[in-house]
Amino acid sequence: MSAAPAPATAPTLAPAVAPAVTRLQSLDVFRGLAVALMILVNNPGSWSHLYPPLAHAEWHGCTPTDLVFPFFLFAAGNALAFTVPVLEAGRPGAFSSRLFRRTALIFGLGLFLNASPFVRWDAAGELVPRSLEHLRVMGVLQRIALAWAAAALIVHAFGRRGAWWAAAVLLLGYWAACVAFAQGHDAYSLEGFFGTGLDRAWLGPAHLYHGEGVAFDPEGLASTAPAIAQVLLGYLAGSAVAAAAGRRPDAALVNRLFIAACAAVALAYAWQLAMPLNKKLWTSSYVMLTTGLALALLALLAHAIELRGARGRWVGFFEMFGRNALFVFVLSGLLPRVVTLVKGPPVPPAAAAEKAGQALALLGSLDPRLASLGVALLQVAFYAAIAWALDRRRIYIRV
Repeated sequence: MSAAPAPATAPTLAPAVAPAVTRLQSLDVFRGLAVALMILVNNPGSWSHLYPPLAHAEWHGCTPTDLVFPFFLFAAGNALAFTVPVLEAGRPGAFSSRLFRRTALIFGLGLFLNASPFVRWDAAGELVPRSLEHLRVMGVLQRIALAWAAAALIVHAFGRRGAWWAAAVLLLGYWAACVAFAQGHDAYSLEGFFGTGLDRAWLGPAHLYHGEGVAFDPEGLASTAPAIAQVLLGYLAGSAVAAAAGRRPDAALVNRLFIAACAAVALAYAWQLAMPLNKKLWTSSYVMLTTGLALALLALLAHAIELRGARGRWVGFFEMFGRNALFVFVLSGLLPRVVTLVKGPPVPPAAAAEKAGQALALLGSLDPRLASLGVALLQVAFYAAIAWALDRRRIYIRV
């Protein structure tokens, strides 16, 4: 990861050998919105007190919170329309080395977050090293790294037409695999999903997420295949928008985005009759629904910003998040882990319950869900201040 001053006309840095490309503001605002929402939903004051839209669906279904991660992947696909020419520029073989470096770095950052803060408080109140025997291998950044790399390879090898075919094959093939290799009568249950056994065999139960009470990873290997398709669909949208770079997009482009959004959502709801919407399995119907909604949001932003010339504070707020998206996201994952050490040794359950009761008593009649949301909003404001400081100094950190 590197940081350097950037010219005012370029929201991200690029090697000198790369062709000059002007990026559209709506794409940065879209990505920044995804990052800000990710911080909001990942950092509540209490996981026990959430408004329903700010909680993930327990299994099947889709809440507003379930849109955040796929929007981030869609945004990563948008960026491919601009970054693939950068990766391909220069000497022969530069694409492979740049692709490997970026993928390894993002994947490594994910492992770093999973391992941090590297020490923990034990029952005796002593700081001891954290064991790597139970280090989770996969995660959000790891999925982004793998899906982005695979999509970049497909685009590099087969171009835009190949991206269409690859996305279709991945989504249909994943659907077929779920049915053909189901473990039991319900292919879309936790134990019936074929990817559960695959992850346990290849990664080991100790290195999987255990939030469901068993070894099951929502960012597992098998469900990364439809995530690759999501990045490719984002690339296809981004390449259409990229064609308008350097000039104002016309109403026809915005209309095409809206039509594509409606078609994707309609397909998703038809598909979910056979393959339910499920974020934790990243089902193909879920990919189509979230892609359709992302297209609709991107079209709205392009209409407001590029066509109507919106330049309100909200545009600058999300744009500054988008210009340092990865850095802000990593920082928002790292700092809470460090804070757990500062808090000191774990409090006995009885004392913790007493302190929680006292805190709620101080809040009086305030809904604890509102208090939890307030804490999340304060954290968004904190990271917004960091993003603003970096943007003001024209410092854009990239990998």
